[in-house]
Amino acid sequence: MFVLAELKDNVRIAPELFGLKLPEAIKDEINRKLANKVLLNVGLCIALKDIVKLGDSIILPGDGASHTEVNFRYIVFRPIIGDVITGKIRSCSREGVHITLGFFDDILIPPSALQHPSRYEEAEQAWVWEYPLEDGNTHDLYMDIGESIKFRVSGEVFEESSPIGPPDQEVPSSAVPGTSGGGAGTSGVTEGNKTPYRIVAAINESGLGLLSWWVQQNQEEDEEGEEEEQEDEAEQESGGENE
Repeated sequence: MFVLAELKDNVRIAPELFGLKLPEAIKDEINRKLANKVLLNVGLCIALKDIVKLGDSIILPGDGASHTEVNFRYIVFRPIIGDVITGKIRSCSREGVHITLGFFDDILIPPSALQHPSRYEEAEQAWVWEYPLEDGNTHDLYMDIGESIKFRVSGEVFEESSPIGPPDQEVPSSAVPGTSGGGAGTSGVTEGNKTPYRIVAAINESGLGLLSWWVQQNQEEDEEGEEEEQEDEAEQESGGENE
């Protein structure tokens, strides 16, 4: 689920930080720059592991800061396809079940990857697994918000997004020939809504889904096993008395 990414960057240290030791100042700057940010095709950056190599520090003309080429290793959240992870249901929609890990929210289980058959209850805002019973009927198992759920990672999606200005900022039509201010604002909002890193998950196999489903099933199986043991013991006792 967490991997070490080997990265390289040119780190700028402002003059007011020259009182710190160089490795400490570089560590703080790298974490400030990368922590809780997504790197394209790398993953969600968590924290700096260590610095592998420090290059020479130089001061460019017209800039009082130092610039140092740094090779370092960073802890990154990027699950491997096939990993089984436990999270919590954040919300449900017709798109599927949205999962959160606390520090990462962009996990989606699409309807095709839920247990079959499942349906979406609009009034309850929840997906329901129609669990088949032995008598041919079904029992509704709801996927409620806040429930712990075990899922398998089936895919990942990276999208490159560029920084934009405020969505309500008006652009004069004269500034962009042939483009209205409303049109420019609309396209900006669309670009800003892109999710840079998403995980696609699945629970359509035995043992996956809400933890409460399988806990209840295991309890029922244990109770049935205890009843069978008691019956066997009773038969053995009755057989001994008859002898």
